[in-house]
Amino acid sequence: MSTYTIAVIAGDGIGKEVVPEGIRVLERSGERYGISFQWKVFDWSCETYVRTGRMMPEDGMDQLKSCDAIFLGAVGFPGVPDPVSLWGLLIPIRRELEQYINLRPVRMLKGMVSPLRGRGPADIDFVVVRENNEGEYSEIGGRLYRGTEAEMAVQESVFTRRGVDRVLRYAFELAERREAKHVTSATKSNGIIHTMPYWDERFRTIAAQYPHIRSDQYHIDILSAHFVLHPDWFDVVVGSNLFGDILSDLGPAVAGTIGVAPSANINPTREYPSMFEPVHGSAPDIAGRGIANPIGQIWSGAMMLDHLGHPEAAGAVERAIETVLELPGLRTPDMGGRATTVELGRAIAEAL
Repeated sequence: MSTYTIAVIAGDGIGKEVVPEGIRVLERSGERYGISFQWKVFDWSCETYVRTGRMMPEDGMDQLKSCDAIFLGAVGFPGVPDPVSLWGLLIPIRRELEQYINLRPVRMLKGMVSPLRGRGPADIDFVVVRENNEGEYSEIGGRLYRGTEAEMAVQESVFTRRGVDRVLRYAFELAERREAKHVTSATKSNGIIHTMPYWDERFRTIAAQYPHIRSDQYHIDILSAHFVLHPDWFDVVVGSNLFGDILSDLGPAVAGTIGVAPSANINPTREYPSMFEPVHGSAPDIAGRGIANPIGQIWSGAMMLDHLGHPEAAGAVERAIETVLELPGLRTPDMGGRATTVELGRAIAEAL
């Protein structure tokens, strides 16, 4: 019996509704595959911020470091500015725990319906590898002359050789384990004069070390168009923090719904715990209605199982998701059905 201590941060909005379903499925998979979980629940959220002035306590990071992984729901809610909630919880975790890889599978599961005419599961199956610690999401910059006609805002991007090379190398090594063995780089070197040409240079350098893997690059604008027009072209797509963020929302929308999209914030060295969360946000517009799609959270749990060394259990969860999706009566409203969050979560657990 393998035992893991998992930090649970349900967070805000629908995070509080989908996390219990993710835990339900993980517990069921544990029963079947000999895995035991000790859930360490942290009540860190925008409500916590309103009450205490902090998204997490001062020793919060030390508390997380003692866990094997982090299971996160969502962050952000009206009344607390996004820069406060994200920079008070999500981004510090990603950076202080050196989760420099953000891995986001984009897959059209059986039973899903794509908004693209004539597309099926065989056409949409790729992975977005997003740089997760630097790039455009830096803290360097500021605002001057607030409230005057001379007001200005400056934001600096940071691209280091260490940061760029490690995410590019991760993408190529991931492609080695996939059938298509193809890496696409997202760039914008025709308009961004320093950072993107540098990214391109490092991409060519790393690509040369993997001559057996096909590589290409597209500017982010036409790449976004190709995600819609030709999703079957892609296998592993690697991008900077900003480009990877945008593409990994567009991808699952093309596959059918962002509600099913999982993600992993990975510390490849395993020196610190990795964090697993759905791509969707806290969705305050539907929070409390019990209609949120729990598949993104459940699939993120499958990614956590795989990261912890249980690929069979992870595969079983993914197959259970597909089994349930092939039943038309068990779809949440974002997928054109009327099922509740709990009904869908229970069905997937039972399918295991």
